[in-house]
Amino acid sequence: MDNIKVFADADGIAAAARDYVLAAAQRSIAERGVFNLVLAGGSTPRKLYEQLAQQTADWEKWQFFMGDERYVPLDDERSNQKLANDTLLSALAANIDQVHAVPVDQPTAEQAAMEYEKQIRQYFQDQAGVPEFDLILLGMGSDGHTASLFPGKPALNETGKLVAASEPGVLPPPVYRVTFTLPLINAARRVLFMAAGADKTKAFQAVRQDLTKTPQQATTPAGKVRPAGELLWLVDQAAAG
Repeated sequence: MDNIKVFADADGIAAAARDYVLAAAQRSIAERGVFNLVLAGGSTPRKLYEQLAQQTADWEKWQFFMGDERYVPLDDERSNQKLANDTLLSALAANIDQVHAVPVDQPTAEQAAMEYEKQIRQYFQDQAGVPEFDLILLGMGSDGHTASLFPGKPALNETGKLVAASEPGVLPPPVYRVTFTLPLINAARRVLFMAAGADKTKAFQAVRQDLTKTPQQATTPAGKVRPAGELLWLVDQAAAG
């Protein structure tokens, strides 16, 4: 498949992802004056963020969002936002107006999700349609989940909300989460998946099969991601099997 590229290791993924993100940013800024980037958590994006932090770009025209977040304080070691802050955003000295963190200070994960959707709609000045992010970064778990859309959990089948609360999945940590839903992910201009490690082999093989089917027939959450724009998978040889 043209939208799957295999690399020797996670470092190769990170380098290719860096180039793809920077090119997407240049294009978006040229066309609309801004680059709306949705970050992901996990070990594979960490390498990407560390590489991006060393680059030169029109950083003041970037806007950063989070595709999913654990319902923990933003300075908690389990927080995706903390990962992004420590590896990328602090290095860029990003203005507070550029960083749109999930409001985990809300009383419940459900309220945090409602508030984050409200903030996204206000940012895009779109109260009715589905906003189009320029690029959404995603990873994949060994169970085939992406963002915090887990197999068999209600958030995976959400069609009305753009952001939803998600119950703990089978993978650690066992905490509630806030996640973009498929309607919001699939409205993106570009979606970039990164997957590395032999523990992802079985799930990725299922995704490859899913990509030959309709989203409704797909068996994995990651396989249901079919954006309106570009879809690109970057995987290492271990994950590719």
